[in-house]
Amino acid sequence: MHTKVMWWEEGKEVDSSTRTNQPRVLQFRLLQLFLLFLLVGLGVMIFSLNMIRYFGVQNVVPVQQSHFQPCFEEAHTLDTWIRPPSKLLHTMNDSELFWRASFVPGVKDYPFRRIPKIAFMFLTKGPLPLAPLWERFFKGHKGLYSIYIHSLPSYEADFPASSVFYRRQIPSQTVEWGMMSMCDAERRLLANALLDIDNEWFILLSESCIPLHNFSIVYRYLSRSRYSFIGAFDEDSPFGRGRYNPSLSPQVNLTEWRKGSQWFEVNRKLAIEIVADNVFYPRFKEFCRPSCYVDEHYFQTMLTIVAPNLLANRTTTWVDWSRGGAHPATFGQADITKEFFKKISEDGTCIYNNQPSSLCFLFARKFAPSALEPLSALASEVFRY
Repeated sequence: MHTKVMWWEEGKEVDSSTRTNQPRVLQFRLLQLFLLFLLVGLGVMIFSLNMIRYFGVQNVVPVQQSHFQPCFEEAHTLDTWIRPPSKLLHTMNDSELFWRASFVPGVKDYPFRRIPKIAFMFLTKGPLPLAPLWERFFKGHKGLYSIYIHSLPSYEADFPASSVFYRRQIPSQTVEWGMMSMCDAERRLLANALLDIDNEWFILLSESCIPLHNFSIVYRYLSRSRYSFIGAFDEDSPFGRGRYNPSLSPQVNLTEWRKGSQWFEVNRKLAIEIVADNVFYPRFKEFCRPSCYVDEHYFQTMLTIVAPNLLANRTTTWVDWSRGGAHPATFGQADITKEFFKKISEDGTCIYNNQPSSLCFLFARKFAPSALEPLSALASEVFRY
């Protein structure tokens, strides 16, 4: 009996000791687990650092790239602002285009080396049959000119990549002769050309125009002129003042009404005036309709009112109206001779920079496609290109 009790008591004592040591064992095991996790974490970190150092990985955690693209690229350099559009076929409508083209720097001096260019603006129905002649004219003068073509929207040009006319078409709309859509096309050409800040002089041409002199003479003539070449006359006849509509008043009075050739050359200041106009445009659109031909009156009258001191009051494009009718004479293959162009060069005198001059015309029209071959044959001798 005594032994049993002692066994129970000894058992009790052993059990009590075991229970006393259990918290210490648990703490030791937790410490072991903590040290194990610490070693594993340290190993992962060392491995990751070696991976970054070896492979150049910037982030071991994959991050999904955003597909959001900003509407406009951030301008980091001046070149971003002054670089001309890489493509002419933009998606701007006329209102957006004219607004963008009418921007004028507030600082007069350019903070970069600017080489002024001539913008040659071709208003055509479709092909340019005299393009080979123009190619000769432009050859060797890259960087001094820009080319813009406004044709029927349905026309698709097929100029080779080597041509100066390659991809020079602007977004176009249908044009009706004698209507405001004609002036809309001209403003569209000016606006697209104004997007190139290097363009300083703007010449309106047709597919039937040819250059009468080489590029160097044309560039020197325009760059040294104090005036822009647009005819603006007060013609007291049924075809001049007789086309005036009193409804144009008060914006335009009869004494301010002018007439002139559609084919002009203007400097950058006047080009901006034409594109930015919202005073005279709606009046002419509403009240100058055939037999008032708006392309002969709108720009001529508006510029006479807003900038008369900048106009030479003559055109540099020769035409022959001697045969009468609504359109000037057209010249074909049989008409092209040395004597023909000698007559043009001797066709009177004019005023250049307030001085008499015998050099009055830089271009001539209208020439039929059949004139290309004899014109090319005479180019080097007569035109010097």
